[in-house]
Amino acid sequence: MSSVLQDRIAFVTGASRGIGAAVARRLHAAGAKVALASRSGDDLGLEGALGVACDVTDRGAVASAVDATVSQFGGLDIAVCNAGVGAYGDFVSLDWDKVEAMVDVNLMGTLHTARAAIPHLVARGGGDLLAVASVAGLRAFPGESVYNASKFGQVGFIRSLDHELRDHGVRCTNICPGGVATEFAFGDGREPGMPELDGMMSAEDVADVVMFALERPRSVRLLTASFRPAGEGSWG
Repeated sequence: MSSVLQDRIAFVTGASRGIGAAVARRLHAAGAKVALASRSGDDLGLEGALGVACDVTDRGAVASAVDATVSQFGGLDIAVCNAGVGAYGDFVSLDWDKVEAMVDVNLMGTLHTARAAIPHLVARGGGDLLAVASVAGLRAFPGESVYNASKFGQVGFIRSLDHELRDHGVRCTNICPGGVATEFAFGDGREPGMPELDGMMSAEDVADVVMFALERPRSVRLLTASFRPAGEGSWG
């Protein structure tokens, strides 16, 4: 049986490692044509995939990467805004470069990707725009004020776009996982081997939820998917 994603054209940011790499591999396995955007431009060795060097904080670079995807594959059906960074600590103690990076990558990177992708999604008669956000975009946590701000902004932006784009057949979904054991924020509040990582989800667990959202019938819109490791507390 062929996948509903067979020959669909997907653009994934932050695709060289972690959640982005897991999503890109799953899309490729499902028969999608995949463009992997990252600072390195790594295509992960996926046959037929397009690796594109792209810094999501650079609006022109994102537009060029999306244009390269459309030129290579003939259109765009799926855009996954996954690139993200984090740093933890009291707000007044955070290095200002890290403050700006979280806003620039997590929020502005999503806006840049959406701005470049939406006209192509609409031109195809509809598609999917997903943001890999976080439970930190739904609830505030101590020591995460700026990360929370960037993720709350990301979630609100995608929710608003769902209203704007519904009549164009574009589904907008927030993917909001709890703790995920990747290299995310290593050196900025996380360290390899720390016990807290043991009970977290894997990048592949998040990719499962992304695929679930994308594989829903076109008559169904999944607005927000919030999920957590079994041992992690639930809030609000």
